[in-house]
Amino acid sequence: MITVVRNSLSFVAGRAAVVVMLLLFSSACQAQLSSTFYGNTCPNAVSTIRTAIRTAIARERRMAASLIRLHFHDCFVQGCDASILLDDAPSITSEKNALQNKDSARGYEVIDKAKSDVEKICPGVVSCADILAVAARDASEYVGGPSWIVKLGRRDSTTASESLATSQLPLFTASLESLIDLFRNKGLSARDMVALSGSHTIGQAQCVTFRNRIYNNASDIDAGFASTRSRRCPATLGNGDGNLAALDLVTPNSFDNNYFKNLMQKKGLLESDQALFSGGSTDNIVSEYSKNPSSFKSDFATAMIKMGDIEPLTGSAGIIRRICSRVN
Repeated sequence: MITVVRNSLSFVAGRAAVVVMLLLFSSACQAQLSSTFYGNTCPNAVSTIRTAIRTAIARERRMAASLIRLHFHDCFVQGCDASILLDDAPSITSEKNALQNKDSARGYEVIDKAKSDVEKICPGVVSCADILAVAARDASEYVGGPSWIVKLGRRDSTTASESLATSQLPLFTASLESLIDLFRNKGLSARDMVALSGSHTIGQAQCVTFRNRIYNNASDIDAGFASTRSRRCPATLGNGDGNLAALDLVTPNSFDNNYFKNLMQKKGLLESDQALFSGGSTDNIVSEYSKNPSSFKSDFATAMIKMGDIEPLTGSAGIIRRICSRVN
């Protein structure tokens, strides 16, 4: 009996030690991220990226939403490692093929331009993963959203996973419970999830993603809103699938809290939007953000920083890609 107890205690102690080591490793990775990471090796990196991002958004306002979404879709698959940027290759099945990314994720050429500009001044120094993180911050700030200090020092992956992208990125039909679980699995709270969803205050969605919502005559959609959206989104599948509609009908090009006001009026464009205000556990957060834009913007910035900390490759892990779409 004593031997069994000792063996059990040894097993528990061993498991505990493993957990502690993993936590220490995770903390060490995050500790290596620093806002001044390129202070000596490429002091003009951040300003160079900012110029490229602002130029792109000045040319097309919608690009701000696309760049924020690109960083999000990167971090939720294998961590913030720029895996979303990799094209198909003999040993790589690109995450761009996943349903949640195919024909909708965009902004790759903007990241490529920023990377090219940085490579000219500091070849082989700044990662594509860090460029994605800086681009998301600069995009938010440019359209009136919050800014935040971006921690740097991520490195780029040599792999990508279409299967993980398919299973770990939320669908436009996701339920509240599914959304909460997906974000919890990445270390993000329900409040973080609602705040990050607020990025839908800018950007557009394709008809195919909201057709069912506007034509199903459900009780969770405003009839007038559904009618307005149906004008450019025919009911027949395959007809006008790619037609675009603003996620926020009121102020589609400004980063504000109207997204949450829309949800309270049953005017969320996607099913996954309206799920945030549907009699569930996040109704109070939506209500708060609808009344307090500063609270929303503060929480959004905090959540973006937390998201940027998801499983980064640091130190000697990963590589610094010279071209973001392929391994060196």
